[in-house]
Amino acid sequence: MTPLQVATMLPEAMHLQARGLGRRFESRVALGERIAAWFGAPLDRRAVQAVDGVNLELRRGEVLGLVGESGCGKSTLGRMLAGILPPSAGQVLLGGRAVMQSEGRHRKTTSKVQMVFQDPFASLDPRMRIGDTLAEGPLAHGLVSRADAPGYIAQWLEKVGLPADASRRYPHQFSGGQRQRIAIARALAMQPDTLICDEPVASLDVSIQAQILNLFLQLRQELGLTMVFISHHLGVVRHVCDRVAVMYLGRIVEIAPAEQLYARPRHPYTRALLDSVPRLQLDAEGLLADLHPIQGELPSPLAPPAGCHFHQRCPLAADGCRQQAPCLLALDDSRSVACHRSDIT
Repeated sequence: MTPLQVATMLPEAMHLQARGLGRRFESRVALGERIAAWFGAPLDRRAVQAVDGVNLELRRGEVLGLVGESGCGKSTLGRMLAGILPPSAGQVLLGGRAVMQSEGRHRKTTSKVQMVFQDPFASLDPRMRIGDTLAEGPLAHGLVSRADAPGYIAQWLEKVGLPADASRRYPHQFSGGQRQRIAIARALAMQPDTLICDEPVASLDVSIQAQILNLFLQLRQELGLTMVFISHHLGVVRHVCDRVAVMYLGRIVEIAPAEQLYARPRHPYTRALLDSVPRLQLDAEGLLADLHPIQGELPSPLAPPAGCHFHQRCPLAADGCRQQAPCLLALDDSRSVACHRSDIT
């Protein structure tokens, strides 16, 4: 029985929840603009709504994939779920308790949610030995004593397929795949029950990607981890995830079990996203790539369109789509879609 099947039998409803989660970034005002404002010029403060009213729920032991085009807000959402970035609106709950304290100075309240970043070299301190990097968090949180730290770190390095003596070396002495294993070990050393993985294999060679993905699946089975797997690689998401959430310009437009979503996407953007994946086919002229890119240009997040953000690129758009933003509504027990035309998709 998989961790997800076990989770559905447990009395607690949801493990990780995002409620009305939003994040707004305001542009910095340049010195020239400030000087001009002193002389009466209007001050133009532009803002980006990177994440807009996201609601998500994960059961314990579940792996949720988060997909969408670059710039849609996936990484921002992941950082808020991990308690690294404070939300502008809404909150994140882990087991019913807030992941981040919102009153006064924003502060993460739990170490049970950890994050694995896309670029392991950028996320590891090049001046620290691997053992010191991995021990820093557990020592600060009292998870291990300084005397027991070497053995504790060796245990997690071996768990991700690295020798114990790797703790004496520096990040530049490892390959990209080995550095990502170190980053995973660092997250696991905090004894989390939830991992937020932000494009964890995007910077790796294809052969190494398969090894890291298999490692994630193995760790999930052994440790019962709940995971949010952020990726633009739709094949990877289908391989590792139980459910998939599709994001477009800061909003979730569809959530469904992976097999259902890939077999029959219900939102026009999800269908366009899947159709845009290159496929090879053989015809009379030889082997050709069958390409169906999404039509139209991605709107600027500084000035998103009114109504449904996707209506300018959607072949099914009607007047209502241009005027009112659709809510994410359940079509059945397993699938939710934010589309005014979901009855004909």
